[in-house]
Amino acid sequence: MQERLLFGFIPVYGLLITLAIALAVFLCSREEKRLDLPKDISIDVALWAVPAAIIGARLYYVAFQWEMYANNPIRILYVWEGGLAIYGGVIGGALALLLLARRRKIPFAKLTDLVAPVLILGQAIGRWGNYINGEAYGYLVENPAWQFFPFAVFVQGEWHMATFFYESIWDLMGFFVLWFMRKGMKARGDLTLLYFTWYGAGRSLIEGLRTDSLMWGPFRVSQVLSLALCLGAGIWLLARHIKRKKAANAA
Repeated sequence: MQERLLFGFIPVYGLLITLAIALAVFLCSREEKRLDLPKDISIDVALWAVPAAIIGARLYYVAFQWEMYANNPIRILYVWEGGLAIYGGVIGGALALLLLARRRKIPFAKLTDLVAPVLILGQAIGRWGNYINGEAYGYLVENPAWQFFPFAVFVQGEWHMATFFYESIWDLMGFFVLWFMRKGMKARGDLTLLYFTWYGAGRSLIEGLRTDSLMWGPFRVSQVLSLALCLGAGIWLLARHIKRKKAANAA
């Protein structure tokens, strides 16, 4: 990956991440009162979750690409060379939220429901960093009839499937779904489960089109994990809905 710079010194990918964080804090701050959360908890969430997410994203990537770092482990610190995995970031951020929830005596699910919509929005924005850096693209597109954006992207002298764009649009749609449904999700954790269901469904399909997937033997790690999360969260969410419906009918 070659980092693109704005004005010769501002990393564009870093600028997009900063924009995503600022937007996330703004939107979360509007939700604090509705979720009966402490004022300015959104700032604490950002201070705890963002560093943990970056560390988690890096360690996750390194774990599945260890051969690149085994002979020179100091390169693990060279994050500007690329190598951040979204699921590692989600895991790291979730652990930080768990610690914050315990420290502030806040239900963990309240914090994850607060974060879920802005997380998928941040993922939608972050995928454009992949476009800027010429990465996260899919298979070669040989048919000239399909060699145009947004279906394909011109990378390294060839047209490839614009998988970064597919996922960005899917994530943006997911944000609107979660944002408009958030007030109707009465039970804690429902919005979080909806996030994993939606994101997992799209990622499991799109990941199969990429050429740079992290692999575990013959399996694409993110594809398998996405499918598992989609099915697990979806079934859990449906079971909770059925249980509540039965309880309401019995009352």
